[in-house]
Amino acid sequence: LTMPNYNGVWSLSTQYQYNTDWQADNVSPTRVLAAGVVLFAGDNNTSGAIDKITLINTAAATDFGDLSVSGRENGAAVGSSTRAVFAGGSQSDNPGEVIDFVTFASEGNATDFGNLSDGKQDFGSASNNTRGLFMAGTTGSRINVVDYITIASEGNATDFGDCSATKSDLHGCASTTRAVVGGGNTGSRINVIDYFTIGSTGNSTDFGNLTVTRSGVGSASSSTRGVFAGGYDGSTPQVNTIDYITLDSAGNASDFGDLTAQLQPRTSCGSNSIKAVFLMGSNKLDVITLASTGNAADFGGAVMTAASASGVGGASNAHGGIA
Repeated sequence: LTMPNYNGVWSLSTQYQYNTDWQADNVSPTRVLAAGVVLFAGDNNTSGAIDKITLINTAAATDFGDLSVSGRENGAAVGSSTRAVFAGGSQSDNPGEVIDFVTFASEGNATDFGNLSDGKQDFGSASNNTRGLFMAGTTGSRINVVDYITIASEGNATDFGDCSATKSDLHGCASTTRAVVGGGNTGSRINVIDYFTIGSTGNSTDFGNLTVTRSGVGSASSSTRGVFAGGYDGSTPQVNTIDYITLDSAGNASDFGDLTAQLQPRTSCGSNSIKAVFLMGSNKLDVITLASTGNAADFGGAVMTAASASGVGGASNAHGGIA
């Protein structure tokens, strides 16, 4: 590392500036990991790529490794502070049941974790630092089944309970105690928000409604606030609305702002306690500051190497369920 030159007489403000600039230019792997890493995996072609971005900067994505099965799309992902878990999705239009995982701190290919209770796609997911939930989706027809895993222990998913309806194209986020899932398609698009208490098992409870009826929203959270972005309401162009909720207080969502463009009907997302990013395709990320409201901004140069928004989801090691 190149240390700043502190020769001569300098003020405290100058010292602080040198220190800040030096740290920003030479970010340690430990600091990057602590600030938040997001892994985006899979696409709808032949790639099983896992791409990595860091929430401390806007550098282009780097290759992390590969999923155990290539060409998966429309699956879902969860993360703890140590592991990212990628579940289900379809391959050549066949819903899959595979679950695999990687360790955030060690780049490399995914390892088999176990299986979902059934092969499915277009489902929602959310987690805290212990459990991951995989909610509803389609196995060829829509279902309401919710599976869960213990992230630190490989094995097959176990029945958790049911969503309020059979639905697909939904997305979830979490606090340390609650998993919240919004929107979806029951045959027609809905604005319903459900929640689950992660530490127990059982059926969903009504939380409230989104501001716009839509499916395929992207969602992310801090430990206190959840956001639901974009989606599809049946019209063209697609929705660019961002809603927010207070995770531990049931009620209807409020308007947060807008994305920079209409989000794809399925998307991959990630967050830390400060910001959330939404993968708008294969070459663009939007970013918001979770504690405020306002329109999204372009994240910068975070171009994917291969993963796409319609893959097997985004998993973070610093999202609201972990804080």
